[in-house]
Amino acid sequence: MFGHTRPIICPPKHVVCDRFIPRVVPYIHPIVRINRFNIVNVPRHIYRPITRNVIVDPGYPSKCC
Repeated sequence: MFGHTRPIICPPKHVVCDRFIPRVVPYIHPIVRINRFNIVNVPRHIYRPITRNVIVDPGYPSKCC
């Protein structure tokens, strides 16, 4: 009854499916640790005892006791 018709071929349509793959990128953060030693002056009191011998001379007696 009907004959074969020729198909019409349309230009292709592009369908893009984006997919993402994770990639590890290292970021290096250097840390410099500084140990500081601060000198603080603290007084240390040292007491040196000195002993002196003192002679008290009442003088030569002028009277008889």
